Amino acid sequence: MPALAFVAPARAALDIGEAAPKFNAQAALDGKPFTYSLAAELAKGPVVVYFFPAAFSTGCSIEAHAFAEAIEQFKALGTSVIGVSTDDLETLAKFSSQSCQGKFPVASDANKDISKGFDALMQTRPDFANRISYVVAPNGTVAYFYQSLNPFKHVEKMLAAVKELPQNSGKR
Repeated sequence: MPALAFVAPARAALDIGEAAPKFNAQAALDGKPFTYSLAAELAKGPVVVYFFPAAFSTGCSIEAHAFAEAIEQFKALGTSVIGVSTDDLETLAKFSSQSCQGKFPVASDANKDISKGFDALMQTRPDFANRISYVVAPNGTVAYFYQSLNPFKHVEKMLAAVKELPQNSGKR
């Protein structure tokens, strides 16, 4: 059971039903920088906001690839995806076209304001975002969250949670 040594306690400041902080951030999609607005995306439907520690690390590349492979399933459920890390925009621009395969944007949170607002910073390494994923409902509240340093279950958990949202009841 050595993997348990790497799992942080399941603690999130944003619990189900709480308001998610609206944010605007410098982001990249397929290598192209732009300004991302959570409020604008929520006006279109639910959003998966997933935090990851470091672009191009093994686990983060695995997770980004998994979200890229599942992006059509999220779109079919009217849901968009945004990845957030404390990496700089230049690094994330490359990551967005390589690991994310140009399928969804990633936002730079170099000043850590977004990560702090979502209580997504690692307790032991506060310069890095923890691996935590949120489903934010169109009304701006947290519908679900999942925290684990293991990158393999985040996509599965987020898809299952999005399918349970009231607007997707007929799409299950």
